[in-house]
Amino acid sequence: MRRSAFLFGLLLLICGPLCNAAQLDDFLKGAKMPSLTTSPNDATVVSGLKEALAVSTGNAVVSVSKTDGYLANQAIKILLPDKLQTAANLLGKLGYQKQVDDFVLTMNRAAEKAAPQAKNIFVDAIKQMTFDDAKKILNGGNTSATDYFKSKTSPKVFKAFKPIVSSSMNEAGVTRSYNEMIGKYTAAIPFAKSESLDLDSYVTNKAMDGLFYMVGEEEKRIRTDPAARVTDLLKNVFSR
Repeated sequence: MRRSAFLFGLLLLICGPLCNAAQLDDFLKGAKMPSLTTSPNDATVVSGLKEALAVSTGNAVVSVSKTDGYLANQAIKILLPDKLQTAANLLGKLGYQKQVDDFVLTMNRAAEKAAPQAKNIFVDAIKQMTFDDAKKILNGGNTSATDYFKSKTSPKVFKAFKPIVSSSMNEAGVTRSYNEMIGKYTAAIPFAKSESLDLDSYVTNKAMDGLFYMVGEEEKRIRTDPAARVTDLLKNVFSR
């Protein structure tokens, strides 16, 4: 009984701090939360976990999809590739800092535009979750749910993100800006080597890294922060 209460409590912990009051109320009603003296069955545990994960991943997607969701978050901001950093540093000193900043801006805007595509992919992964998957997530480490999503969705997320990243960067003239940057760099240093770089794949991979980072941060916080235990059930379960 205590173990079942613990598992159900963790389900609510995953959802609680990521939902507004209305969402949390709907979640509790939909899950038909038992009292501490009633043990939820396996179906309730899995159903509750799936709904909680749907809310939490949805909120993570929203957080990176908004304007400046990547750009203003230093933990996931997409920076220039290492191959371009030397050129960018020199160009900044030569009076082209705005062009360098605009280049970074457009990469992050492309990621923000692509990010919403992950929501339905996460939902599909949640629907396919088995009871064994749910047990591993509930009993796993601080990022076990995030690891589950990475293993189940990474190829699909990349495939969904890349066309949008490519289109967005093409519209913003990122490839043209890249070529201009390299041209100015090689003009300033005649013998400098021009680096070949797949910008679309670079931005797509960085966009995925940032999204999974945010999912992981949400998961760690709700597993470890006592302040996130927003219901009496959670307080009772985790104070033991």
